[in-house]
This record gives sequence, C-alpha cells and structure tokens, in this order.
Amino acid sequence: MGIKLTDNQPVNEKVIYQNPLLSLKVWEINDVREQAMTPVEYHPWHYHKEVELLAILDGSLAVQTKENDQTLSSGDVLIMGASQPHRTSKVRKEKLRYIVLQIDLQKHFDQSILPYFYCFSELTHPLERINYIFEENQQIKQEVHFLINEIHRESQTKEKGYEIAINYLIKRLLLLLVRNDTKNLLHYSEEQDLTRLKPVLDYIDSHLEERILVEDVCVLLNFSYHHFIKYFKKVMGMSFVDYINLKRIKKAELLLLTTDKSILEISYEAGITNMAQFYKLFKRENQCSPKAFKNKMLKS
Repeated sequence: MGIKLTDNQPVNEKVIYQNPLLSLKVWEINDVREQAMTPVEYHPWHYHKEVELLAILDGSLAVQTKENDQTLSSGDVLIMGASQPHRTSKVRKEKLRYIVLQIDLQKHFDQSILPYFYCFSELTHPLERINYIFEENQQIKQEVHFLINEIHRESQTKEKGYEIAINYLIKRLLLLLVRNDTKNLLHYSEEQDLTRLKPVLDYIDSHLEERILVEDVCVLLNFSYHHFIKYFKKVMGMSFVDYINLKRIKKAELLLLTTDKSILEISYEAGITNMAQFYKLFKRENQCSPKAFKNKMLKS
C-alpha cells in the first residue's frame, strides 16, 4: 500500500555531477553520532530527475517513498526511480554508513542498448518496484551492493580509465536487473521492433541539420501518422519529437567540446534554428547554458 505524502511541498533537489560526462554523483555518508535521529516523518520530502541507489555499509536507515516505508540494514540496497519523492532518516543509536549513487540513466543508453531504454523509462510504473529482486535473490543483492561500492571507489581513486570502469559497472548493474526480473516488470523493446525502426533512426541521424517531419518518416515504414507516433513511443520509450531533440542536443554537446564554433553555428548545425528553443532544450538536458557546459567540461 502506498505512503501518503504530507502537505509539505517536496524539494526539487539539483544534483551537481562530479563528472559531467558520467552524469552521476556518488558519495559516502558516515554518521558516527550515537544519538538517534528524528523519525523519518519529520524530514522533508525531496526528489531529483536522477535515479538513486543506496548501499548500506553499517547501521540502519529508514527510507520512505510514495510506495514504501522500510528500514534498510547493513548489506541492503535500494533503488528509487527518477523524480520519485523520498526521505530518509537515521533511527537508531548506532553508527551509520552508506553510499548514495545518483545517476541520470538516460545518458548511459547508447545506440547499442537502446532496446532496453524502455525498461527503465518508468512510463508504466515506478522503477522502485524492481527492488523485489533483492528480496528474492540475496546473491543479486550482494552483487549490486558490490557494484555500487566499486562505482564509489573508482570515482574516488580516479585511476586512469576510471570513466570506462564506471560506465562498465553501470551497464553490469543494468544487466543484472534485466536478467533477474522474474516478474517481467522491465518490459523491453523486441529486437524485431527496433530493426523495423532502424530506417527511421538512420534517417534522423543523417538529417539532423534539416527539419524532420513525422510525415517524412511515416513513408519509410508505410505507417499512418497516429500509428507511427504510438509505435515509436512504445519501442523507444520516448516520443518522436523528444528523441530528435535528444539527438540534436547530444550533437551540440559534442560540437561544443570538439570545435571552436560559436553557439549560433552549433545550434544551426544541430538542426535547431531558433536560439531560444536551443537554449531551452539544452538547459533542460544539462541544467546549464551551452557556454557554462563547455566551461564546466573543460575545467573538469
């Protein structure tokens, strides 16, 4: 049974990525105070667009979401979906240590694993329902706990190639969830559906600089307008327009980092001729302006 939210307005928390290219923040909370904290009900709700994973190292942590109210102990892990209100609290007189991993999963779905984007899009249900896997399978819980720890360790040591290591660990975590979802909550796009859409995806890639209309691509599949719109969202987990905008902003990000072109030139080359619209889409994706993005990345 779901938990009823209080009248307090949840706080929209802005996550500052430690490495913008990896689109994540991971850190360890170490609370050595002996006294018990206030009940979780007294803490404010907060949310963020990133998926959050918790791995408890020592002690106990109370976690409340819209769907559940539970206490995690050493060795436990928990996944909370994107933009899902939640709050936590230390509730016992003991040392408490745990790792928090906040990650924009969307940024980690490259072309090769796009069929699984829909699995984690949360269009049909909150991602946190996948936590049943850890209750049913202790081995998987231990492996996910280990992976979260490894992501934290790699982010701290920053050895050569740590970005590759973290990217691999994230994909390993996603693979564990997909392969051990016995209730089939993580519906994925069938390979045949993605193959059918490939001409459309190829067309988008080769025409990003131009105006792309739904009517242009419907012809490629011999679909009606409304059938195509529904089919594309079912397979890709996002609307046709959102997908094109995402591809254009991705291209703009690459141009910002690899060329000295002006923002106006980059906007046009990415296929967005309205500068106000370009800034709006870019900020929605990166929470900053194109110039701030470039400065942040170069500084990083």
